[in-house]
Amino acid sequence: MHNTSPTVQPTLSHVASCLSAYDPNALPVAHAQQIIREFIQPITASENISLHSALGRVLAIDIISPIDVPAHDNSAMDGYAFPSNSLRPDESLTFRIIGTAYAGRAYNGIVAHGECVQIMTGGVMPLGCDTVIPQEFTQQASDTSISIPAGSVKAGDNRRCKGEDLTAGKPALSKGKILRPADLGLLASLGIGEVPVHRRLRVAFFSTGDELRSIGEPLDEGCVYDSNRYTLYGMLTRLGCDIIDMGVVQDDPASLEAALCNACENADAIITSGGVSVGAADYTKQIMAKLGDVSFWKIGMRPGRPLAFGKIASNGKSTYLFGLPGNPVAVMITFYFFARDALLRMMGAEQSPLPLVRAISQTTIRKKAGRTEYQRGILSKDEAGQLQVRITGSQGSGILRSMSEANCIVVLQHEQGNVSAGETVEVVVFEGLV
Repeated sequence: MHNTSPTVQPTLSHVASCLSAYDPNALPVAHAQQIIREFIQPITASENISLHSALGRVLAIDIISPIDVPAHDNSAMDGYAFPSNSLRPDESLTFRIIGTAYAGRAYNGIVAHGECVQIMTGGVMPLGCDTVIPQEFTQQASDTSISIPAGSVKAGDNRRCKGEDLTAGKPALSKGKILRPADLGLLASLGIGEVPVHRRLRVAFFSTGDELRSIGEPLDEGCVYDSNRYTLYGMLTRLGCDIIDMGVVQDDPASLEAALCNACENADAIITSGGVSVGAADYTKQIMAKLGDVSFWKIGMRPGRPLAFGKIASNGKSTYLFGLPGNPVAVMITFYFFARDALLRMMGAEQSPLPLVRAISQTTIRKKAGRTEYQRGILSKDEAGQLQVRITGSQGSGILRSMSEANCIVVLQHEQGNVSAGETVEVVVFEGLV
């Protein structure tokens, strides 16, 4: 299936016209992100799947709790349950044990003043009881009685109240939630074994360039192995997409048009690498524009200045297109800061911009104001526990080793200038991202 949103799709020019001073040849990062966000529409198809298969999937509806969790007031500790009206300030007390409440097997009698029930963790609170003293806090314990020291417990201590985790009829999880391990446990606690989720997003991707060779092919003079498809494969897999690897497409109009049309008819989104820079052949832009509504931008950023974005059509099917630069680091940066959020929006996921943390720069960083820069860094902690970051070294957009060595990206904002050692910078941490 493809995006079948009933809303009318705005044109890129209409979306861009809402920005002040729109210039495709000098577009700030924030403006490009805004255009993409407003142009993208979520897919609508969903499916019911078992809880075992739901990790990483996107909820298609709100989940309303059918029950209270916990279903009854219960004990948070192994100990003794009693009514708090038995407590006396600054006075030790002795209680008579009249029974035992196990987890899954309640005590059915009523507990009166001066009485208690031995209770296990998770055991239902007996009638009349609202407080539990942990077993280790008791004194002079026997089979028939216990004593508790003055001030060792307050009214209501160690009691889990009915519905304090989830209340019947109230939302448990919201539509758009990407399901994590804790969410699977929460759904299981409600007795829900099957959930409606958005179907997986299908993303086709290929590289362009006559100089590119696939792994296993001989490396002729002047040629390089195609690394971009493998980083894209990893990033898309981490994002939870179904992927269509279309290999390397030759630098000629017929091959490019055929690949775009094929991808358009089989995927929700297409990601290409290479062919959108200033020096690229004119037919690349001509073919992309011929097939749909595509804009070509020079973005005020480093690395990754050239970017194509829009929507193309073939045989009645339409697909979003992201034309990324060809340099390996630029591919990863433009994916994370432009394509990632767009794909999540298509998946119906709640918006989750990359979280920024602040760290002290260990060195001076040269930065030109008027563009956003993404530098590869190594984040650590100093002896005082303060986060600090240093740049990996050469920041060329073709040096993929810099991304492999890094554990974060230092984000230097559009208006920012040079950074002195000791100044604070913003950082996106790789853990959980790459």
